[in-house]
Amino acid sequence: MDEMVYLFLVGLLWGVTNPLIKKGSAGVSKFEGSNVFVRFFMDIKVFATNWKCMIPFLLNQSGSVLYYFTLKSANLTFAVPITNSVAFLATAVTGWCLGESAPRPRTILGSSLIVLGTACYILDKT
Repeated sequence: MDEMVYLFLVGLLWGVTNPLIKKGSAGVSKFEGSNVFVRFFMDIKVFATNWKCMIPFLLNQSGSVLYYFTLKSANLTFAVPITNSVAFLATAVTGWCLGESAPRPRTILGSSLIVLGTACYILDKT
């Protein structure tokens, strides 16, 4: 049962932070230049000093670490659908809350079917 809570938490961390990373990196400028290494290190410097991007990124990566440790004891066929469906739904809801376009009726229907399917899967496996 603990694994299920951790998998939901991972899905939430991944899903909520994806739109935040997208929004935080929207203003990052692209560096022009011929040297690939200079551009790479300038991008890293800007990314590392932009807290709007770095904090969601670190939370996202902490979700990955939690997922890694949870997979030691969780059933893989159980872990992947739960985590991915929660991440998808959290991404959609968070993006909508941050001002992205409102979900269309088909998107809401699809999300509802994902929730229903995941709930049926959880009930069947527990």
